[in-house]
Amino acid sequence: MRQREFIPVNVGVLTVSDTRTLQDDLSGQLIVDLLERDGHRVAERALVRDHREAVRDRLSTWIDHPGVDFIITTGGTGVTPRDVTPEALAPLITKPIPGFGELFRWLSYAEIGTSTIQSRAEGALCQSTYVFLLPGSTSGVRLAMEKILLPQLDHRHGPCNFVMLLPRIRGEREDP
Repeated sequence: MRQREFIPVNVGVLTVSDTRTLQDDLSGQLIVDLLERDGHRVAERALVRDHREAVRDRLSTWIDHPGVDFIITTGGTGVTPRDVTPEALAPLITKPIPGFGELFRWLSYAEIGTSTIQSRAEGALCQSTYVFLLPGSTSGVRLAMEKILLPQLDHRHGPCNFVMLLPRIRGEREDP
């Protein structure tokens, strides 16, 4: 079987927080560092407060942006009243990707035990843009990036990955 070539993707990195700034955002910076280390491009980076409409507006803008293939958020996925990232995303979802959240919590269980049930990490396809909601914790971000997202953002990863599906999702190639 022929080896696939690496294809860099364009990613929007969004931090949702009332207490962080871009200067002290360790989790968002970790996402940026890991993406760039692996050869991907950070097309957009922003921080928005924990307000449902502000989060939804930023997500909508990036979902509609032709230069953003993936969006990765950090923060706002817990269970407190201020955690609104999943609610902000909900009306924008075209297809949920339930396996992402399930796998994240399963992997997280090895590190934090039953506390993992407090995470509402999730993945979805919104039109032709993938969106992944990660927790605000740096250890949770590292786990999701290294164990799930970076492999799925690598076109060489087999037997399949998110990057190889982009042309079909965008309607650039017919399904077989």
